[in-house]
Amino acid sequence: MTELRNVEAELSRFRVRVLVAGLVVFLCFSLVVARLAYLQVYRHQDLRAQAESNRTAIVPIVPNRGLILDRNGIVLASNYSAYTLEITPSKVANLDETIAALEKLVDIQPRDKRRFKRLREESKSFESIPLRTRLSDEEVARFAARRFSFPGVDIKARLFRNYPYGELGSHVVGYIGRINQTEKDAIEEREEEGNYRGTDHIGKLGVEQSFEQQLHGQTGVEQMETSAGGRALRKLATSPATPGNTVMLSLDIGLQKLVEDLFGTRRGALVALDPRNGEVLAFVSKPTFDPNLFVDGIDQESWQALNESIDKPLLNRALRGTYPPGSTYKPFMAMAALQTGKRAPTTIIHDPGFFMFGGHRFGSPENERGGAMDMNRAIVESSNVYFYTLANEMGVEAIHDFMAPLGFGQATGIDINGEVRGVLPNQAWKRGYFKRPEQQKWFAGETISLGIGQGYNSFTMLQLAQATATLANNGIKHKPRLVMGTQDTVTRALHPLPADPPVDLHYKPEHVAIIRKALVGVTQGGTSTRVFAGAQYLSGGKTGTAQAVSMGQKEKYNKSRMEESQRDHAVYMAFAPADNPRIALAVIVENAGWGAGVAAPIARRVFDYVLLGQYPSEEDMLAVQAGRAAAPIGKPRLAAEMNALLVGDTPGAMVSAAGSKSVAAQKAEPAGARDKAVQAAKPVKAAKATPIQKPPRPASAAIPAGGGPP
Repeated sequence: MTELRNVEAELSRFRVRVLVAGLVVFLCFSLVVARLAYLQVYRHQDLRAQAESNRTAIVPIVPNRGLILDRNGIVLASNYSAYTLEITPSKVANLDETIAALEKLVDIQPRDKRRFKRLREESKSFESIPLRTRLSDEEVARFAARRFSFPGVDIKARLFRNYPYGELGSHVVGYIGRINQTEKDAIEEREEEGNYRGTDHIGKLGVEQSFEQQLHGQTGVEQMETSAGGRALRKLATSPATPGNTVMLSLDIGLQKLVEDLFGTRRGALVALDPRNGEVLAFVSKPTFDPNLFVDGIDQESWQALNESIDKPLLNRALRGTYPPGSTYKPFMAMAALQTGKRAPTTIIHDPGFFMFGGHRFGSPENERGGAMDMNRAIVESSNVYFYTLANEMGVEAIHDFMAPLGFGQATGIDINGEVRGVLPNQAWKRGYFKRPEQQKWFAGETISLGIGQGYNSFTMLQLAQATATLANNGIKHKPRLVMGTQDTVTRALHPLPADPPVDLHYKPEHVAIIRKALVGVTQGGTSTRVFAGAQYLSGGKTGTAQAVSMGQKEKYNKSRMEESQRDHAVYMAFAPADNPRIALAVIVENAGWGAGVAAPIARRVFDYVLLGQYPSEEDMLAVQAGRAAAPIGKPRLAAEMNALLVGDTPGAMVSAAGSKSVAAQKAEPAGARDKAVQAAKPVKAAKATPIQKPPRPASAAIPAGGGPP
């Protein structure tokens, strides 16, 4: 039987299928259209930015680091350009083989390899890492001829920090080093990551660290068009970097050099201030170190030599070394007696050469004359007994309350980091310092030694210099400051830094006159008479001998039988001219003995330099360095001529008021690199200074700020 087809039913099914297929196609097309609309309309800006990013690259332009100048415009920190051989590890198949091949073209020392290895561990694989810095033009030419053989290796021109005077003033100027993780975190907290893009170094110490933001400048950017392979095709836009500001110090580098030379190989510190405004004229810590060692990353041998040296050259003794002030404390004790009414200047105290208290004998040096002492004679002849009895009468709390406003045991607030407070003892300090209850009680006998600057007293030379300047300035205290102002490198505008208002300690003029007269007497008929013989000005001062180690009641000081590190420190505080002081200072020479024999001669030469423009003769310099000097000997040289030689011997050490480099500086740069100065200088932060709050000890035991090799 023949089956008949139902055409209508088949057509109906076909139509349904076509309709469903059409709906599916329409739905798919609608999805495509919707997606296109989403991408073209809603995501347009985002995708356009991504496309532009794929086509372009943003390259940071690192700013030139600002200069550091002394008060006379002499450059203490500058920059110079040089070629660097750099490797990008991610683009090199075999690093060891590549470095071995490069050694045949360029001189690569083992220390270069060690530094490269350390930097590689600290960097990302796609970052360019320097293998050799400061290449000669000949080395650049040799590599350029074979560059095709070294993918991932390139020559770059970078800007390097330079300290033209090396060790001179290094504790003040500081240095830069590579940024560590702690410093990166601090930069992120300050939301300055953008300004440090491409920057490898940061200020680590001194002015370089404390004025990092002023010296660093503002990072610029360069927009480049790139190929699919990442090769730069052309420059699209540029936002230039803004160089860092020039920082101008109050320091006189000629005076700084004189003092450092006078110390010779001895350890110690000197701080000289202008008592009228607190400006720091000299800030010396001996021994010093060469900050240029740290610029590229110090090698392990040099770091060990500095860090393990018994002389501790990394310790800033002027800022962080704490010492008992010895007899230089006596004038301030006398002022305390006058201001508090504890003792009149005419009060007579009999000095038999010792003072008995609680069965303990507090002695005096064997060369003290003794006898009837009023205040003037006690200061001029440095009577211990007079001040033993005064300390006993005043008590520790009264001494503390008078000395604290002078700055003893307090941070002066100087404008560089790392200052320590030292110890100005009282009962509260002792309770906080010692752990055991029996140690926390203050005994009356402990007050006696405070009167002559011994016992728990432990101060920095900066604090002693500030107190001396305050006394010289009739009780008006200024905060010490090293930086006078900055200069904008773009506009050349000078910006003086405002000084903090001075603090009036409200000393009675008649009391100040009594103390200053006694201090002048020290130089005219007292312990430093021989040193200031023939001076063309009057000065006031006080010698001191500070114990480095404690001695028993029956022990006698015998220099020849003691280790050098156990011998007394020589201390001197002074100001000049006496009628209108322009300079006040404090100086200590570690383990050198009597202040009049070693420390006071340095002060005399400083005053001659500042007030008379005189520079010691070579014969006199040698005598001071050997500790055999009193008044100057030989014919003094002119300070101006010696400073001219200092600048002339150091290329690039002078700049104009506008801050441009001298011709000598430009000639000193590598010939090819001068035309391709790439501004690079990356910041690194120094480790926090640990305040020393311990009983007196030799400064050589203190710990330097700065941590390990940067």
